[in-house]
Amino acid sequence: MSIVRIYAPSWGRLDDRKRLARSFAEGDIVPPGRTALAYGQGRSYGDTCHNDDAVLLTTGQHQKIISFDTQTGILQAQAGAVLADILSSIGDSGWFLPVVPGTKFVTLGGAIANDIHGKNHQTRGTFGCHVKGFQLWRSDTGSLNCSRQENAELFNTTIGGLGLTGVITHANIQLMKVPSHFVQETRTPFASLEQFFERDDQLHSGGAAEPEYSVAWVDSLAKGAGLGRGVMITANHIAHDSNPVYGQPRLKVPFTPPIPLVSGLPLRLFNQLYFHRNSRNSNPQTADPNTFFFPLDAIAGWNRLYGPLGLFQHQSIIPAQAAFKTIRLLIKTAQDAGQGSFLTVLKRFGQHRSPGLMSFPQPGYTLTLDFANRGQRTLALLDDLDRITLDAGGRTNPYKDARMSAETFQAGYPSWQKLENLRDPLITSNFWKRTTTRRHVAPPPLQTPSVEVSVNQVAKRGIQKDQLQAMENVGKYRSDIVEPQ
Repeated sequence: MSIVRIYAPSWGRLDDRKRLARSFAEGDIVPPGRTALAYGQGRSYGDTCHNDDAVLLTTGQHQKIISFDTQTGILQAQAGAVLADILSSIGDSGWFLPVVPGTKFVTLGGAIANDIHGKNHQTRGTFGCHVKGFQLWRSDTGSLNCSRQENAELFNTTIGGLGLTGVITHANIQLMKVPSHFVQETRTPFASLEQFFERDDQLHSGGAAEPEYSVAWVDSLAKGAGLGRGVMITANHIAHDSNPVYGQPRLKVPFTPPIPLVSGLPLRLFNQLYFHRNSRNSNPQTADPNTFFFPLDAIAGWNRLYGPLGLFQHQSIIPAQAAFKTIRLLIKTAQDAGQGSFLTVLKRFGQHRSPGLMSFPQPGYTLTLDFANRGQRTLALLDDLDRITLDAGGRTNPYKDARMSAETFQAGYPSWQKLENLRDPLITSNFWKRTTTRRHVAPPPLQTPSVEVSVNQVAKRGIQKDQLQAMENVGKYRSDIVEPQ
C-alpha cells in the first residue's frame, strides 16, 4: 500500500504537522530505517499516538463489527471500530459497553491500548477488565491470539501498553446488561472540597445502593472557604422506550481563535453559571446517553477553543489517604500560577484491578485539569503538578501527557521495563522515546504537608463545610489524505 501524508494530530493540538501514514495491513512492512505506530482517532492528548520516525498505521479501514451474541453479550469487532458505531449497533439489545470514556469517537483498539476508564471505575474497573481476548499482529511473530489463558503475558502487557506491543486487529469484549442506554442522573452541588469528600464517603460507604456512575465537576477558580466547590453527578441505567442515536456532532468550532477562549473572564463566568444553575435543581432527571457520557462530542473541534498553541491536560491519581490535602494543593498551585482549568473533573477509582501491566488507575482519587498552552509558564506549572503527585504516592496518566520527564514516568510506572522487553521491535512512539531513554533518578520531594487524615475520617474530624475533532478517522470520519509518496 502507498504511503501518504495525513493530518494526524493528537487531541491537544500541540503538534499538528502532517505525517507519513498507510492503512494497516498484516505483514505490510514499512520502509527500511523507519518504525511504525498504530493510529486510530487521535484522541490521546499528547504524543503517545505520534512517532516522528514512523509510518503511522491507520485503522480507519478496519471498522467492522464481526459478531454480537445477544444472549451472552459478547461482541467481536475489528480494532478500528469506533465506540459510537458499536453503541449504535447494540442500541436496543439490552447491552451497553461496560466502560466508556468522555468521548465516543475512540477506537476499540485505542480503548484497549490505553485501558480507558470512565465514570464507573468504582463499580466496573477499566475497559481491560472486560476484554475476553484479541488478535495481535507483531512484526516479529505475525498474528497471535491473546487472552488470559493464551499468551497471557502479552495479553496483560498489551492492555494499557500504549500500542507498543503490536497492532490489535480484532477483539472480543464482554458487554454489560442494562435496561436501556438511558440513565437517571442526580446533580448535587457541594460547597467545598471538604464537602465533596464527606459526600463521596457517604456515597460509597456501603449503606444505600452504590450508583453505577459517579463523577464531580469542580470549579477550578473558587478560592477561600469555597475552594474545590462543584457538582457531584451520579447515575444509573433505567428502562426507556427510545433508542439513542449516536450521531456526528451537531455543532462545530469553525476556526481556531487567535487567543484561548476558555480562560480568564469567560472561564470565570462559565464556572459561576454552571455551579449556580446546578444548585437550583437536584431532583433526579432522565438523561440521554450522549449528554451524560459524551457531552463535549456535541461540538466538533471544541479543542480549538484553547487557541493556536493547543492545550495540555494533566490527570493524576492520588492514593485515598493523601487525596484531600494533595488535591487541594494541586488546585491551589494552578490558581497561584494564574492558570485556570476549564474541564476540571474529580472522581473515585475503586479497588478493581485491571489485568493491564501499565494501567493508569489505582485505588484513590483522580483529578483532571487542562490548560491552554502558554509555553514555559504552563510547562513549569505541569512540572510542579507532577512533583506534588509523586510526593503523594501518585502518578500521571501517560495518554493524557505530552511533556512529563523520564524520571516522573519511571517513578510512577516501575514496571515500564517489562513493557520495553515485550515491545514490538518495529514499534515505538514519541512518548516512549522521551520517557524511557534516561535512567530513573528520583526527583526531590516537595515539602508538602504530611497527611494524617484519611478519606473516611474527613467527616468525623469536623472539617469546615463552607467551603467540565482532531482526526475524525481516516476513511469514514475524515478524508484529507494528500501527497502520495
